[in-house]
Amino acid sequence: MLKKVFSMKKFAKWRDRFATPDEVLAQIKPGMRIFVGTGVAEPRTLVQSLKASSGLNLQDLELIQLVSLGDTITHPGVGTAQFRLKTFFSGWVASDAISRGRVDLIPCRFSRIPSLFESGRIKVDAAFVQITAPDDAGYASLGVSVDVARLAMEHARIVVGEIQPEMPRTTGDTFVHVSDFHYLVEATEPLLVFPRGQGNEVYDKVAANVASEIEDGSCIAWSMERLFESLWPHLARKKDLGIHTPFFTDSLMDLVKSGAVTNRRKGSFRGKSVTSYAMGSRALMQWLDCNPMVEFQGVDVLGDPERIRRNSRFVGILPVRRVDLTGQVAFLSGRGNLGVGSNVATEFIQGAVTSPGGRVIAALPSRNREGNSNIVLSLGDIPNQYNNPEALDFVATEYGVAHMAGRSVRERAQALIDVAHPDDRAALVEAAKEKKILYRDQIYLADAGHFYPQDLAETSTFKDGLSVRFRAIKPSDEEEMRRLFYRFSSEAVYYRYFSPVKTMPHSKMQEYVNVDFRKAMSIVGLVGESGSGHIIAEGRYVRMADRPWADTAFVVDEEYQKKGIATFLFLFLIEIARGRGIEGFTADVLSSNTSMFKVYEKSPYPVQARLESGVYHLSIPFWETAPDRSERISFR
Repeated sequence: MLKKVFSMKKFAKWRDRFATPDEVLAQIKPGMRIFVGTGVAEPRTLVQSLKASSGLNLQDLELIQLVSLGDTITHPGVGTAQFRLKTFFSGWVASDAISRGRVDLIPCRFSRIPSLFESGRIKVDAAFVQITAPDDAGYASLGVSVDVARLAMEHARIVVGEIQPEMPRTTGDTFVHVSDFHYLVEATEPLLVFPRGQGNEVYDKVAANVASEIEDGSCIAWSMERLFESLWPHLARKKDLGIHTPFFTDSLMDLVKSGAVTNRRKGSFRGKSVTSYAMGSRALMQWLDCNPMVEFQGVDVLGDPERIRRNSRFVGILPVRRVDLTGQVAFLSGRGNLGVGSNVATEFIQGAVTSPGGRVIAALPSRNREGNSNIVLSLGDIPNQYNNPEALDFVATEYGVAHMAGRSVRERAQALIDVAHPDDRAALVEAAKEKKILYRDQIYLADAGHFYPQDLAETSTFKDGLSVRFRAIKPSDEEEMRRLFYRFSSEAVYYRYFSPVKTMPHSKMQEYVNVDFRKAMSIVGLVGESGSGHIIAEGRYVRMADRPWADTAFVVDEEYQKKGIATFLFLFLIEIARGRGIEGFTADVLSSNTSMFKVYEKSPYPVQARLESGVYHLSIPFWETAPDRSERISFR
């Protein structure tokens, strides 16, 4: 708790402005429209007095609150002839009240809400806001909820400030003077605080995959969903992150305290974490008190896509409820959802897609609590939809990340199926084939998803500073593997396939990318930024049917040869194979393919080479310990 004491003695010249809650409520008339502060800044003493009052003048009132999650929304008179509540956000507890018709939802883009007050489209007769204890000069802070409170105060005929000594004094557009208020009320109710949410193992994996797509120097928005509780530890190792967010929470405080946030690369509010609301524990409130690193601004500033766009590499992180195979999403709804609805998301998405290097990431567990797939053929009539699939760059689940940008609907569907729950993938493939989203001859190995080696991910740097990401191949790599094939020269194709293959249609390539990882392993190498990179190499082994050995083959884009990539793949596959009980490798290499033979020469294990009809047949037994160099290669 913030240990502050408010004393009226310092404000004798404004003594006539102090009033009891009952004296304030006596000024209210039937039909008035009252703006009520939001979230932690809800004036609880005034709201509780409103609840307890039986005054005949307190009838047919219209309460206006941007985000309703405190005492106001639970008022027994809400939705009756006594009070009508209007809110701009349907999350948290407001969702149930809205669906039952007790509360009115005003759909509006985040940054446009202030203009409704300025233009008079939403009129305010009275404003009840919570403020900090004033300083000696009479200046108080609006604390941790700025939104449109200042505008409501400017347009209201009756302005009431509830002085809450526990409210943190914040910087930014937060300062008001006691002379701005007609009445001042001393708070008797404690500050409204919220316990921290809890993540779980699934959300931790989702968060890890989200974090893998967030680069150093990125600017991010935050919220209160459980995803973010799991996300901050995965971002704590990043560098020079920036914060431009509607909501500031305990988990974001932890991220800032980790040192990952410097805000030095931001183009808007450089050096500051900027927000409109803070919601969380008392520990968060204490940390925010007089904290110069966090600046509070109105929602018109926070939600302005142009200001968001100025922050390069802005990342919009969208916790969603469902995603269909085209990339349309449905946001969370009901209790537990706070911060992401279409009114908030639209502007942050718009800012992200126009930000240099910006990206939009939708994140969700592959299944819901009932065990049903969250990746579906169609969203149907699920509420809170956002039908702008072209805006999504990535969709992350606990099974990986689907890259969406620049892909056709068919390719998107394949990528999303790759990150669905393994038990749901076969049914999604069949449903997509039926709707002609996927090819009718599309194959899918039903058990493949359970054996996909998600942990086999490496990044290595080669000659000239080339960075290559390596992972196991996926069915959605079909198009990239086809493009790799067509970049090969005729000689390279012959070296790989031992025949002059001219085409690699879908029917052939889909068999190649659908791997049964119990019998084979395929590792691909990618270059370029995540989401827009290209496959430039592949290494593969296939187990033999009659003994615990495996046959191997490698391909590297000719532009990237002689950099050590094939050698890396070879050694990586040896490591993988040994861990899976394979006792040795075999390979067939044309005698003229000297570059590939040099790769096998670098084996840490003995290489037995037998030349027959212009082809070297190689055998590489895996010894428990690697022999000396002189013992590694023998010719027969």
